[in-house]
Amino acid sequence: MPRAGLDAATIVVAAAELADEIGFTELTMGRLAERVGVRAPSLYKHIASQDDLHRRIAALAFDEAADAIGTAIQGRAGRDALAAAAGALRDFVLAHPGRYAATLGLTPTGPDDPITLAARRGIGPFEAVLRGYDIAPQQMTHALRAVRSVFHGFASLQASGGFQWSTDVGESFEYLIDLVDRGLRAAASTDSAAITDSTDVADPADHHR
Repeated sequence: MPRAGLDAATIVVAAAELADEIGFTELTMGRLAERVGVRAPSLYKHIASQDDLHRRIAALAFDEAADAIGTAIQGRAGRDALAAAAGALRDFVLAHPGRYAATLGLTPTGPDDPITLAARRGIGPFEAVLRGYDIAPQQMTHALRAVRSVFHGFASLQASGGFQWSTDVGESFEYLIDLVDRGLRAAASTDSAAITDSTDVADPADHHR
């Protein structure tokens, strides 16, 4: 019989906490069973497999990160919103490195996959930030990938102890935010100029009307 009060949600939260402590790659069903006080076979009454556990942890992490970032950017715009979003993501990665690692390298099975839905929610706050920069719709995916890559990379490097020089990491993070802010403003200006130029070109057919 399953332990009283033990369900899938409880197991996933326990697994996420354990992953944060020991590293996602070290998380096994055996270690998780020990954490929640049951034998490993009992977990399979609630979780189908190690892969199922992986995907559930990732969905939890996406949702938690989306909540944290969404709350951080409320009432903000421009660089302030960018800094708030980047800072919230960085804080989440540093506080929850194991569960964040679970979000990487997953292949959604389709548009209704919980991972797909959770990932879309996770990226939503950054879309809101970029809309504040007037990024052209056709450039939004590129901008999202660029911003995600930059701030994911910084946070992941910091979480893994990748910054060893004496220069303050917080100062480097502010430098990065300024750099991205300037880049986004320049990109928005370029897109706007391109649209204006295209509308200013005379239609040759006008000469025959």
